[in-house]
This record gives sequence, C-alpha cells and structure tokens, in this order.
Amino acid sequence: MTALSESAPTLVLDASTSNGTVALFAGGRLLGAQGVTMGAGKEDQLFPTLQHMLGLSGVHPRDVGAIVCGEGPGGFTSLRIAAALAKGLAHGAGCPLYAVPSLLLAAASLPDVPAGEYVVHAEALRGERYVLPVRRYEGGFWRPAGAAVRMAAAMLESAVPAGQRLAVLSSPFAEDRALCMPAAECLPAARGEWRDRPIELNGWEPLYGRLAEAQVKWEERYGISLPDAPVVRS
Repeated sequence: MTALSESAPTLVLDASTSNGTVALFAGGRLLGAQGVTMGAGKEDQLFPTLQHMLGLSGVHPRDVGAIVCGEGPGGFTSLRIAAALAKGLAHGAGCPLYAVPSLLLAAASLPDVPAGEYVVHAEALRGERYVLPVRRYEGGFWRPAGAAVRMAAAMLESAVPAGQRLAVLSSPFAEDRALCMPAAECLPAARGEWRDRPIELNGWEPLYGRLAEAQVKWEERYGISLPDAPVVRS
C-alpha cells in the first residue's frame, strides 16, 4: 500500500454537506480551492468545477497523482455523487484514491482551537447527530480519536461538555465551542491512518451513516428490511 504523498498533483473533494468543496494541491502547495453548492434539485457542479480548476492550474487529468474524497457521514445523494466522481477520476488517471473522514476535514478547518480532545458533530436528521471524536495536536494538525457514530442529540449534549463540541455548519446547542465545515483546502491538517491506505475502487462506498429516505419508505411500504450499510467504521 502507498501512503498519500502530496508532492504530485492531488485533487480533493468533499460533498458530505450542502456546502461541497474542492481543492487542488501540487508539491505541497495549494493551487486552488472552491465551494460547490450541493443538494436536491441542484445541478451537479463538482465535475465542472474540478475541470475548471485543473485547466486554470495547467494540470492535465492524467498527471494527477492522487485523489482524496470525503467519505462522510453526511447527505446520501451528494456523497454518492462525489464518490462516483472520485472513483471515475482515479480509474481514468490510474492513481490511488484515499477516503478522508469528512468530520475530520471539518475539524481541520479550525485554525485557532487549542490542542486537546474534541467531538465534531453534524446533522443526521430525526433528532440525531453524526459524531466523531478527534484530537488537535500542537502544530495545528488533527487526528481521529475513535470511530464515527450516530447518536441522539440529547445524548451528545449530556455526554460531551460544550467546550469540546465542534458543530458542522449549525448546532442545536447554543453553547457549542465553534462551527466548522469540511474544507478541501484544509487537507494538510487532517492526519490519521486513512493516509496510509488507498481504498479499493471496486468495493468502496462512502459512509452514509443511515439509510436513504427512499429505502426507509420502501421498507415501511413492503415490511421488508434491505441490507444496511454500517453506521460505524473504524
């Protein structure tokens, strides 16, 4: 397995929230970054944005050395779009694909948080939150401190002090320490074992965190449970 090296051009994309983001690095230097609006009814702009960024930077798609995709958890449809695009680009360029936890990428967007233990959490609907424990180190980089899980918002509020909670985009708790969002350009600050092992293109799916709404309705209608993706990934 090949560890992620940012010396060659590296494309980064995340679409775990309604605020998608893309970035391009080369030689450890940020060449470009841009936000992309995601969500139902929105025209897919991830691919055109990546194309435009490559063109402005003079980087041919075949010269891309690695692709990094936010693995979620988050919005089902936007995660699928980003994952399919990332796998297609990696296959076409013949380069490795790495899956970075989206909540870790969100934490990495906070430059002024003291070193210590925190919990990043994001909207999971139905009174629940996606949660990832993280640690910020001296030097400004972050690592996961556990696996991503889904839990009741009330449980999170009672279990984690407000000063340790970092909310993605918005929070149901007024006392949370900071708001953040996954930012592709903050990839250098997101460390962890995910950098050590590229994923298998044929079998990888992002971490959705819960069933798609269409599957929930289908199961309710027919009274049959379909296979579920894991809510927790170590």
